[in-house]
Amino acid sequence: MPTTQTDTVIEERAEIGCLKVSSKSSPASVAGAIAGMIKDGAVVEIQAVGAGAVNQAVKAIAISRGFLSPIGIEIVCVPAFADIVINGEYRTAIRFSVEPRSKGAERVAAPAMEEACEEVFADMASA
Repeated sequence: MPTTQTDTVIEERAEIGCLKVSSKSSPASVAGAIAGMIKDGAVVEIQAVGAGAVNQAVKAIAISRGFLSPIGIEIVCVPAFADIVINGEYRTAIRFSVEPRSKGAERVAAPAMEEACEEVFADMASA
């Protein structure tokens, strides 16, 4: 039976692990979980509700990069809003999708960004 695009999406979603982070979560523990899942080839989704939880999630992502970089794995993080229901109440969460950077992906934007920043700072200095 031929596979459809829907089948592919369902299979891909099965490889995604979801971590729920609170303001009381240990960033180092969450980072270890992220690093382990990335090493296993999974895309990691991190969900956080509230400023404190988002702070802990961002720290965990940064720490996990420190775990993975020395072994040659670079990661990317894509943030998004998500509407969720907690105890019958609608809330807005922030979800971070963390995955390994593609092998062929180059950091082409960095030199252009540096050049743009230099121009802005030069304009500010001359004003």
